[in-house]
Amino acid sequence: MMNLMHWRLLVAVTDHGSITAAAAQVGMTQSAASQAMAGMEAALGAQLFTRESRQTLPTALGLKVIEQARVMLGALQIIRSTVNDARPQLRGTIRLASFPMVLAAFLPPILRRFNQLYPGIEVTALEVSDDEVNTLLEADLVDLGVVLNPGPERNATLLGRDNWVAVLPMGHVLSRRSAHETVSFEELAAQPFVLATGGCTVNARSLAAEAGLVLRDVRVEVREWSSAFSLVREGVGVSLMPEMTLPAQRQGLRIMALSVPIHREFALVGSSTRAPSAAANALLQMMAD
Repeated sequence: MMNLMHWRLLVAVTDHGSITAAAAQVGMTQSAASQAMAGMEAALGAQLFTRESRQTLPTALGLKVIEQARVMLGALQIIRSTVNDARPQLRGTIRLASFPMVLAAFLPPILRRFNQLYPGIEVTALEVSDDEVNTLLEADLVDLGVVLNPGPERNATLLGRDNWVAVLPMGHVLSRRSAHETVSFEELAAQPFVLATGGCTVNARSLAAEAGLVLRDVRVEVREWSSAFSLVREGVGVSLMPEMTLPAQRQGLRIMALSVPIHREFALVGSSTRAPSAAANALLQMMAD
């Protein structure tokens, strides 16, 4: 079976007069190159080269075949150049800021797919808090940022959404309810509380304030979600956390839905001071599609 590397090999052998030198040029071993040449001659049913002690020279038929191979390879290069010249947005860089959880959970598969589609665009991801994302966007230091609960004025591209859920230690009075029962935010706010922020300004305290509530007894405040789960297991208090942060192993925990659901959205937005670059638009368009 003949492929482009085989045709490049034949041209290189003609140019160098040596299978060894030609193999090195196209990235093959000498033995693999010899086998490939023999396979092509067998497939075509004709001898393309003569092998002498120090040189490998094309036959008269080989010269005609290789002339057409040069035309074919040249046409392929022209096609590639034409496509690249017509799509300049396929080259460039994107500076993207995100808070840790989304950067770890949502962005990797998106960025892998984007790299496959646009290998000429380099994406640099910065891990920051959610309020730092907005600061970087306003200062025009990044091209795109992941923000929480964007308003309609942000022209955002949705990445995902999840619900806030109550997390209680097993044996807590509220966790004794049946599997289908819920718990109110008011009930949670009145309990000893483990406040987890995840490095975000949107957390149980800010959500309580929006609902006109106060967390009456915050026993401990932590940044890491994993630390909060451990503290809840130990009975330090109850908590309110995003659903996507829940651990795979939930022994010792009771997860309950809120009676009035609260959800959050995270989305990509661009700088408010300038239009997205061609590279950033390519990423936004891929996600929109």
